Amino acid sequence: MTSTDQRPLGSPFSAACSAEDVMAGLDLSGTSAVVTGGYSGLGLATTRALTAAGARVVVPARRPDIARAALADVPGSEVLPMDLADLGSVRAAAARIGDSLTRLDLLMAVAGVMATPERRVGPGWESQLAANHFGHFVLACELTPLLAAADGARVVVNSSAGHTLTDFRWHDPHFRTGYDRWLAYGQAKTANSLFAVGFDALGREHGVRAFALHPGKIITGLQREMTLPEQIERGWVDAHGNVIGAGFKTPSQGAATGLWAATSPLLDGRGGVYLEDCDIARVTAPGTPMDDGGVRAYAVDPDAAARLWELSLAATGATPVTR
Repeated sequence: MTSTDQRPLGSPFSAACSAEDVMAGLDLSGTSAVVTGGYSGLGLATTRALTAAGARVVVPARRPDIARAALADVPGSEVLPMDLADLGSVRAAAARIGDSLTRLDLLMAVAGVMATPERRVGPGWESQLAANHFGHFVLACELTPLLAAADGARVVVNSSAGHTLTDFRWHDPHFRTGYDRWLAYGQAKTANSLFAVGFDALGREHGVRAFALHPGKIITGLQREMTLPEQIERGWVDAHGNVIGAGFKTPSQGAATGLWAATSPLLDGRGGVYLEDCDIARVTAPGTPMDDGGVRAYAVDPDAAARLWELSLAATGATPVTR
């Protein structure tokens, strides 16, 4: 895979399309999915759309009681506890999933944190990299046998236009000096994209394809670490918290690209690409404004993806097995 694969396909869907638009007429009866963060924001919209199409959806949640309440009216969903920043918790959740499923058709990595204060987790890891990348990396590795058993599974990873803030900081990924919450977020989102490239390269021989995506600008719980004045200053919301910024999507519209990645026949035989607005994104030059869309070449670079894969294996001790 090279960045030249990053060419739009001419999808029939667009930025304005909703989850319901993308899923119209699809029957997912007999399929199973895992949706991290599947009880709020984009994740909840994703879970609702998948279950409405007949899929069985497992939702690992850091706050399982809140998740069960949010999903009480969503038949076909089930909740189990999992904290992405705690790899022991991730492995325990994966084991429980393995006990209840014989195959996994979709792994949707929707959960994430953004612009958090400096926090250390595990062996001193920077918390945004740990939760957004390492947690999902270990979960995917642990679930690889179930994905391989599905014969055509897809892994869909929510990245963000925030990846344009920085390449992966190989020299200091955990911000041992000079923590910047936005650069830490940007690095984690670059890692999400590179993970999809790396997983696709290794998983395709077992029928597993992976995609990263930018869901668009949406006000959800992801902004929980930002104060209202900060969001007002950025022009996102008014003094009452109402969305006023241009180009914002609803949660359903924000979920559409991930659902398209999970189900579109246009992506059969493809993988390791970065998506936006229900299509493959174009590569953009350094310095291009974030809101102009597209993906930086460093976020879809196969050599960088392989390097991050090795770094992640060494850091987490993950051991993906397919058979």
